[in-house]
Amino acid sequence: MAEHAELTYEGKKFTLPVIIGTEGEKAIDISMLREETGLITLDAGFANTGSCISTITFMDGEKGVLRYRGIPVEQLAEYSLFIETTYLLINGVLPTRKQLTDFSILLNDNSLIHEDMQSFFQSFPRASHPMGILSSMVTALRSFYPELKVETAEEINLTVTRLLSKIRTLAAMSYKISRGHKVVYPRPDLSYCANFLNMMFDSPVKPYQIDDDLVKALNVFWILHADHEQNCSSSTVRMVGSGRVNLYAAISAGIAALWGPLHGGANQAVVEMLTRINRKDGGNVKKAVERAKDKKDSFRLMGFGHRVYKTYDPRAKIMKMTCDNILEKLHTSDPLLDIAKKLEDVALKDDYFLEHNLYPNIDFYSGIMLRALGIPTNMFTVMFAIGRLPGWIAQWKESADDPKWKLSRPRQIYNGPILTDYIPIDERKKQHTDSRHKTHR
Repeated sequence: MAEHAELTYEGKKFTLPVIIGTEGEKAIDISMLREETGLITLDAGFANTGSCISTITFMDGEKGVLRYRGIPVEQLAEYSLFIETTYLLINGVLPTRKQLTDFSILLNDNSLIHEDMQSFFQSFPRASHPMGILSSMVTALRSFYPELKVETAEEINLTVTRLLSKIRTLAAMSYKISRGHKVVYPRPDLSYCANFLNMMFDSPVKPYQIDDDLVKALNVFWILHADHEQNCSSSTVRMVGSGRVNLYAAISAGIAALWGPLHGGANQAVVEMLTRINRKDGGNVKKAVERAKDKKDSFRLMGFGHRVYKTYDPRAKIMKMTCDNILEKLHTSDPLLDIAKKLEDVALKDDYFLEHNLYPNIDFYSGIMLRALGIPTNMFTVMFAIGRLPGWIAQWKESADDPKWKLSRPRQIYNGPILTDYIPIDERKKQHTDSRHKTHR
């Protein structure tokens, strides 16, 4: 017999179905609640609300589990390539060797950017944030491919591949133009990640030397960021996509959502915090920990805690190891990494942090690794966006293919003025005067 929950309201009992996921997660289906009872639910921040049924990513915040299509992220980070993980997320299965080769060729064939787009870049003020530029440029891509209706599987595949390939070219191009440097074009002999690093750092006076370890590190970084269930930006992509907008517009909305310091901008915020601790406090991490515990202090310890994980973020463990390996390979001593390690050590021995489940998350180490790769701080969130793109596309595609699709339209509880008559403009001054008199009494 199927499980169900019962709701008693005004002396009546209502039966609500219980949906059970493949990993044992349970949800009360309230889709008929308003129709049957006249009630809606109120859940600020949607912390207890499931917006969809998905087959893409599984998370267990209490146990620190993250899997893409059932495969542990630890295995993907160790054995997979980013484009292989991308294929897995979007298509639901790991590719065969031929499928991966064909996918790589398609990515390469669609990597060039229309030359007219360079003039768009030149029009942005120099102080523009790369995320704002990237969001605008992704939207602009739609103008260059107006004939594509995305009605068949072949058209969707072409649009998806085009976006996956061009986003890294757009990101590298924006960086080069911001520095006044010559744009570097993608090369057919380089892999997805190697091509990006080459487009970022190659120059006529100093050719970029491809390092397999750095390429591997970038693969790991993007794999770890590829999807994370119904987070702020993924939910945004689904909601905007529910209006049946084109893929470019939905992804552009996701980029804008990712921009915030509490989401994609957190890795940049971590590096800025570590820099302040290093410069202003002389690396005194104990002072930073005490300030973070003081409710009267506005200081916030970035990179600790997570909305879902109540234990150590599984991605953080992998990122920390990758970061250590890269710094050792490059013979680089980063004072910020030293501070980060001390900060982690102090925080994880502090009862306050343990009681509040404030463990290091992926952002705590990802920024330091990006610094080691040579990525400028203002590009950190862009790097996150490139990595999260496969997840956004998978979420958009799954939503679009859902036979039970509905336009997203949350409800609310209104708590404003009751019925109020319109007041002619000449009478409003007296109303404001009376209102002030009541306030001062």
